[in-house]
Amino acid sequence: MTTKAPESSPLRKPDWLKIKISTDDNVRELKQAMRSRSLHTVCEEARCPNLHECWANRTATFMILGDVCTRACRFCAVKTGLPNELDLQEPARVADAAEQMGLRHCVVTSVARDDLADGGASIFAATIRALRERLPFCGVEVLIPDFMGNEASLQIVMDAKPDILNHNLETVERMSDRVRSKAKYRRSLELLERSKKMQPAIPTKSSIMLGVGEEWDEILQTMDDLRAVDCNIMTIGQYLQPTKKHLNVLKYYTPEQFAELKQEGMRRGFSHVESGPLVRSSYHAHEQVQAAGKGK
Repeated sequence: MTTKAPESSPLRKPDWLKIKISTDDNVRELKQAMRSRSLHTVCEEARCPNLHECWANRTATFMILGDVCTRACRFCAVKTGLPNELDLQEPARVADAAEQMGLRHCVVTSVARDDLADGGASIFAATIRALRERLPFCGVEVLIPDFMGNEASLQIVMDAKPDILNHNLETVERMSDRVRSKAKYRRSLELLERSKKMQPAIPTKSSIMLGVGEEWDEILQTMDDLRAVDCNIMTIGQYLQPTKKHLNVLKYYTPEQFAELKQEGMRRGFSHVESGPLVRSSYHAHEQVQAAGKGK
């Protein structure tokens, strides 16, 4: 059962949620590579707890289409408001930075751009093509928004043939309207199902965070829902409140519970399940894509 806490009484963070901080040369070099090209990373904008670990290993997730989101999800630290003008040179700068960093697996995500007719799909496709041209042996993973259910936008991305298509449910169905601004649980499942019909050979992936009020059986149902649309990879992590304005954490799951959920997912037929307190959608992404049979 989920233990709920009053909105005014945040839970104490448990000892196992310790984050390793590193400021080595790789971290400084990656930050300089991003800033010099006016690029953004979701690692920084969303205050990811794994930033220092991933950057120390020369892995980063690019965030395209600017750094201002048209949605205001209650779990997310990315800025919301009126977005910047579309930057058609951004794909080339992402590829340039990825080449300089020597990436073998590149993850590209974005803010939601509901102000654009295609939701930014054409920029996603251009970024995939630019990465293919500059880094032909680099795996390319995209973590896309729902494009408001626009099938033509999804087709634009799938025609560019990323190595993996990622779209996050974020939470269980009952909590979706409370947690995700404008997004719909069933619409997200439909996107994952459509992507498989468009490109059956491209693995799909989705992620949920725990601790926002879900029940254990709802987590298992979410796994079943994802497998019903042939989703291949699932990541499960602990929600951490980025600021006081965001949703409170209602429960901290133990490492043992995350391990049990990994076993539950593997029993259901996922090719890979990454499950742990600090796991995020792009955490150990290269290992995940290898498990799905698409490793470079």
